[in-house]
Amino acid sequence: MSRPFVFQIAHTDNVATALAEVKKGEIVGMRGDSDLRELIATTDIPKGHKIAIRTIAKEEPILKYGVVIGKATEVINKGSWVHLHCMCSIYDERSSHLDVHTGAPCDIDYE
Repeated sequence: MSRPFVFQIAHTDNVATALAEVKKGEIVGMRGDSDLRELIATTDIPKGHKIAIRTIAKEEPILKYGVVIGKATEVINKGSWVHLHCMCSIYDERSSHLDVHTGAPCDIDYE
């Protein structure tokens, strides 16, 4: 079985993107503009989603593409999945009201 890889887009980013599904405990290889060679996933990371490449403090900016895309709503440990459950977008205020797995709105009462 081959090892999964993640891609750090810009050297200043504190997250990388999973190029394949990553399981908790797997050692992932780093690609892109990174000083890291590998890191251990501390949670499952879906393909195409973000992984913290260092610990990110609560309220700290999330950097991807070399720009701030959001902020941490809690401490995010190195190797953890970075998504709507632990960050909020600075571009889309409504993203904090979406289901973390399905993307369905959680702030609408359909009854």
